[in-house]
Amino acid sequence: MSDAPAPPAPPPPIPWLGLFAVLLGTFISTLTGRLSTFGLTDIRGAVHAGFDEGAWITTSFTVAQMLVTPVAVWIGSIYGPRQILIGAALWFAVTSFLTPFAVNLPVLLTLQFLSGLGSGCFIPLTLSFILRNMPLPYWAYGVALYALNLELSLNISASLEGWYIDNFSWHWIFWQNVPLALGMAACLFWGVKRLPPPQGIHRDIYGLACCGIGLALIYAALDQGNRLDWASSGVVWGLTLGGLVLLGAFVIHELTTPFPWLDFKAAFRWPMPLLLTNIALLRLSILATAYLIPYYLGGVRGFRALQVGDTLIWIAAPQLVICPLAALLLRRLDARITAIAGLSLVGIACMSVAYTLTPVWGSDQFLASQLMQALGQSFALSGIVFIGVLNLRLQEALTFGAMLQIARLFGGEVGTAFIATEARLREQHASNILGQHIRIGDSAVQERLARFGLLLARSGHSAHAAPGLLGNLVRLMATTQATIDCFAAVAAVAVIGLVIVAIVMPPPPRTPASYVPLFHRHHE
Repeated sequence: MSDAPAPPAPPPPIPWLGLFAVLLGTFISTLTGRLSTFGLTDIRGAVHAGFDEGAWITTSFTVAQMLVTPVAVWIGSIYGPRQILIGAALWFAVTSFLTPFAVNLPVLLTLQFLSGLGSGCFIPLTLSFILRNMPLPYWAYGVALYALNLELSLNISASLEGWYIDNFSWHWIFWQNVPLALGMAACLFWGVKRLPPPQGIHRDIYGLACCGIGLALIYAALDQGNRLDWASSGVVWGLTLGGLVLLGAFVIHELTTPFPWLDFKAAFRWPMPLLLTNIALLRLSILATAYLIPYYLGGVRGFRALQVGDTLIWIAAPQLVICPLAALLLRRLDARITAIAGLSLVGIACMSVAYTLTPVWGSDQFLASQLMQALGQSFALSGIVFIGVLNLRLQEALTFGAMLQIARLFGGEVGTAFIATEARLREQHASNILGQHIRIGDSAVQERLARFGLLLARSGHSAHAAPGLLGNLVRLMATTQATIDCFAAVAAVAVIGLVIVAIVMPPPPRTPASYVPLFHRHHE
């Protein structure tokens, strides 16, 4: 009697606990940097720092994230993501606990930098973990959850920061990370199987140092450029030139060494440059709009952080529903369709604000556009990242994770720097144009000043404050016009990304057969 055929092997289990842990790390990393930005005034006051010195508080954290990115990927390839993520989570928990005890600015900057080194390991290793530990049919859900974490943490930070300061203190901006990081480490320890380290990994200290330090210097120049007036600052020039020299040395070294850290063929194989460009453009648009709404509501309406958060949370809340919908579309349709739909919605949402914004807008008036943008951002980010995954070989996952982190951080920083500079210049331009129509002795100006004086007198204030009231009105109008111009610019960025996806980018493979065998060998 012939032997019966062996039953097919059951599919590998889905390590939901481990997946939750690494996605929690993505959430923590983005949330912390954003909270420091919103709570900067309170943090500066606690360590007696002025505006210029305090501007380095957020820079020190994100520069450390950029610095550690190549190191995290390299160490992760040696010891595996599990061990590195557990160590980074524990390190991050300790530094977050100590940060509120900083007695002065240098100590705070040091703790912020050390904290950034820990959280900088989270995002580069997350995507590799998703691809190596989830069955192939569930990759779309992993990518959608990845996008969900980035969007959710970015837009709930204002509400959390305002709530902490109103009900507790600014210390909780950092202390909230302690239980989150410890929970992440516990989930990794009990939910992820320890794998033997791979063989044949070579040491490339020179390449890692040049890449990490070069990227960190350029990032610091971008982060401080608007405050220091860009080309007028020797600090910006020094940081930029130093970073470019180190990156040039890194490229030359990687092209000539027999054992390079970065596989340039994998990093820049077509269409990977297009994907990374689109990720940077999308991140630019996301950070730009996240900057513009607080810029307008704070500058024109005088809203506090908690009130601003009431608007931004409408981008975050729908992500919980959008996430499974995006995953379903990724599984059933060409990923480009999801990305195109998302970028279209982002562009329409920004243009709707640009066409209708007035100085009397509050949080409620932003609601419709923000709901549309929430849908668009999740679809676009999920679609673009999934196109990259479908064009990826499994052994290239760590390289792609590093490039994704670099594109994400640089895209966001360029977006913030661009929109902050654009808003400042457009506000100055609008103020100058409006000021040209206000002349002393002009009958319309005198009539307006008389009305202001009457209103001030009725409210018990001096009528001599009328010119200041008129000047404040000009400032509000200039800020509103600058916001309109910037939203139109963000819409143009979304259109550029849309053209890249729809026209330039080739269709992704429906079944990533090139690395399915590697996937099965990994789970045997």
